Amino acid sequence: MSLTFIPTVWAARLLTALEKTLVYGQARVANRDYEGEIREAGNSVRIASIGDVSIGDYTKNVDIEDPETLTDSQQTLNIDQAKYFNFFVDSIDRAQQNVNVLDEAMRRSAWALRDEADTFLAGLMGAAVPGGNTLGTPSEPVVPTSDDAYEYLVDLGVLLDEANAPIEGRFVIVPAWFHGLLLKDDRFVNAGTLRSDRRLANGQVGEAAGFTILKSNNVPNDEGEAYQIIAGHSIATAYVEQILDLHSYKPEKRFGDAVKGLHVYGARVVRPAALAMLIADKE
Repeated sequence: MSLTFIPTVWAARLLTALEKTLVYGQARVANRDYEGEIREAGNSVRIASIGDVSIGDYTKNVDIEDPETLTDSQQTLNIDQAKYFNFFVDSIDRAQQNVNVLDEAMRRSAWALRDEADTFLAGLMGAAVPGGNTLGTPSEPVVPTSDDAYEYLVDLGVLLDEANAPIEGRFVIVPAWFHGLLLKDDRFVNAGTLRSDRRLANGQVGEAAGFTILKSNNVPNDEGEAYQIIAGHSIATAYVEQILDLHSYKPEKRFGDAVKGLHVYGARVVRPAALAMLIADKE
């Protein structure tokens, strides 16, 4: 007996799993404003913008200046990442097991794709943070303690304030050890209200210093050193993704069922000034 498999249903389930587990790719961190329709890996999204408009002084009964020609610029977001899975379930194995092997394999595939996309986005964002918005360096990282970890969040907020980043909707993504330092500070526990003492979706562990605090094991680091703790607003990064192909098939020379899927995605930091970063080592 073959597995009953409806491609459209499984595709929807897989995308839902990615949405629930992504940290860097979730809507509060990276926007989906330019997602649209993705047909194949290698497509691109053109993002246009215009320059600032000049303001002049008006004098009564005096002609104003001729209209200025606005300058425009264009950025390209390439959908240049393509990851796939392809697994096989033998008929004998399926018959001997009481669990839904296909369902578990699909769940594991979603987790694996999440890790790939999350890691890609984390590295992309970390590389795009302007030097003036960075505290610490890879050669001289900051070493926060339970006494000042919260204060470093405040400093990141000041950097974003000075860069005119939006105040509402700011995030900061921290590794587990940094979150542990915050939990030893009453300012974080109290400021986080009820959100500090319960687990929330998509890595959220609290709110403090003007940020939604997110925890992730994909925070970029150099073999456990120089962690890139990124703060900012979702306007900074554009992310697009799609499960491009997903179907089951029967390998010609095997008895059983196989499933393969293709996940394509791409991202671009379109407003780097809306990101800030703390480069930090553990105590």
